[in-house]
Amino acid sequence: MITLKRTNSNHPDFQLLVRDLDLELKVRDGEDHAFYAQYNKSDSIKYVVVAYENSEAVGCGAIKEWDSQTMEVKRMFVPLKNRGEGIASLVLNELEKWAKELGYKKCILETGEKQPEAIQLYTKNNYKLIPNYGQYAGVEASKCFEKLL
Repeated sequence: MITLKRTNSNHPDFQLLVRDLDLELKVRDGEDHAFYAQYNKSDSIKYVVVAYENSEAVGCGAIKEWDSQTMEVKRMFVPLKNRGEGIASLVLNELEKWAKELGYKKCILETGEKQPEAIQLYTKNNYKLIPNYGQYAGVEASKCFEKLL
């Protein structure tokens, strides 16, 4: 059974999962990794969800304020051995619920075209493709999405 814990970016299980995420992204993103990495700092994120199966951390995600109406989904990750079990959707749904509880109206996010599993996850969870926002405007390899809460 999967349980979800709300915490922040100081949580050691979140930090371990993010380390693994960054290692995977370094390979997937290749030459583009340095560009994306600068926008994926995980320190001082107030809203983090860590998923557990028994006592093992098996997934994570975070949200941070983009503007007064919008939360940006960040640092979504499930280790390879745990993929395909619906963990990412559980984490994402909990983040959306939390954002709504905090009074936000929508979530936005950026992922890369080299991450087809992520694109599939967000599409399956009713995120709609939008024009690239902020620092991702004009970046061909980026795909941006939003969901009204």
